[in-house]
Amino acid sequence: MTTIDVVAGVLLLAGSALALTASIGVVRFPDTLARMHAATKPQVLGLLLVLAGAAVRLRGNVDVGMLILTGLFTLITAPVVANRVGRLAYRERCVRADLLTIDELQEDELQEAEPQEGTGKSN
Repeated sequence: MTTIDVVAGVLLLAGSALALTASIGVVRFPDTLARMHAATKPQVLGLLLVLAGAAVRLRGNVDVGMLILTGLFTLITAPVVANRVGRLAYRERCVRADLLTIDELQEDELQEAEPQEGTGKSN
């Protein structure tokens, strides 16, 4: 076993541990926003560590490019999906208000509910 194999194994184990903690958080947290946080942040980092471990192990193989693309796609899409899920959960009132310390979306909803000047229409 070489040093590169050990590094790849450590990256794979660390990524798997983060994925496990993310799944436990999804099951254990009380509301949608906390579950969404658990499902995105450690899950993305865990996936990146697993992909890095696989890339170290496959060094020089053409599949490393596909692993890099997978990591980039995850980094680009995970924040967007989390944002949309969070806004939808807030709009549908699936959020426990007692757990919110700051409610920044309330101001956005009030502005969207007001009619635009001059048109008489609301958004």
